[in-house]
Amino acid sequence: MATLAEIQTRRDALTAARASGVARVSYDGKTVEYRSLAEIDRAIDVLNREIATLEGRRMIRQVRVTTTKGL
Repeated sequence: MATLAEIQTRRDALTAARASGVARVSYDGKTVEYRSLAEIDRAIDVLNREIATLEGRRMIRQVRVTTTKGL
């Protein structure tokens, strides 16, 4: 399993690539090419979950629904 520092390095490379619009990411002598920005976003989410697990945190997601009767 990868260490926390390695996972953070991968996430940082993906985040920089996402911001620049590049679909090819290189880190530690390895190169990965993504097909779309959505695929990069999914990879970043997975890495964020792995980082949270290694740090002992839980990812908390909330959905808030607000409704009115339209009166």
